[in-house]
Amino acid sequence: MTQLPAVSLAAVPGRRLKTIEVAQEIERRGFPGIYGPSLGDSLSLCTAIAMATSEVKLGTSITPIYTRNVSDFAQTAAFVHEVSNGRFSFGVGVSHEPAMTRLGITQGKPLADMRQFVADLKAVPRVGDLPPIVLATLRNKMIALAEEIGDGMVFANGARSHMGASLSVLSEEARSNDEFHIGNMIPTCISEDREAAMAVNRKTLTGYAFLPNYRNYWKEAGYEEEMQGVEDAIAANDLDRVPECLSERWLADTTLFGSPAEVRDGIEAWFDSGIKTPIIVPSAVSGGQMQAIQEFFDLWD
Repeated sequence: MTQLPAVSLAAVPGRRLKTIEVAQEIERRGFPGIYGPSLGDSLSLCTAIAMATSEVKLGTSITPIYTRNVSDFAQTAAFVHEVSNGRFSFGVGVSHEPAMTRLGITQGKPLADMRQFVADLKAVPRVGDLPPIVLATLRNKMIALAEEIGDGMVFANGARSHMGASLSVLSEEARSNDEFHIGNMIPTCISEDREAAMAVNRKTLTGYAFLPNYRNYWKEAGYEEEMQGVEDAIAANDLDRVPECLSERWLADTTLFGSPAEVRDGIEAWFDSGIKTPIIVPSAVSGGQMQAIQEFFDLWD
């Protein structure tokens, strides 16, 4: 029996009530967790899910640390922690410069900013108990910081073949501690048309290939040729060529796609890689998030 993964859920305008119903169905089917990405207001989503469910774990994966005052974050995170009876984890990250620039936010040094944020969060008075704090990680220094000051870590689009190297940064105590969250958000597209499913994931990840910190991570993971191709295409302003640089080998290492059997096997391989909480981010060859989630449910029927 394949272990069940967690699920990524985003509340799209016009479908927010439907999204809460989906969260209830995720819980009814026995999936262990629901995690909201930075798309939309995942803290509001977690609040609503906390009130509509009783057992499933929930969390943000992730909330950018720059978008609210730290006191406001502390109040909200402590509220969701309390009303969920301790099921909530607060996943936070420094996000990416282009996304923050669009909001008029200037970032500092990621490691220093994260260290300061967590210290400031813990220092906010009169909020009650805070939830576990999970840091968004890619490279080794942030992984080490997650163990030092946090209660877990979460990748997005991590390379499965590189997880052994990444997780070796952690102590054996953290790796074996069930309370220390080790997650990864995995773009997933289920279809018997393998090429079509692969094309969906390639489209999903193309935007990330434009981000230097992701390219540096994937180079470290053994994809120098692919990332050099992306950088050459960007330098030549031949942006349409970027997706062509993203090889099937790379996609198979960072995403899940193909038949139900292939995807179930892939989920098991993610558990085997040391990721305690694989978080499936569903997409569909045709149809939106709801169609993709139904196809994900169908994996287990």
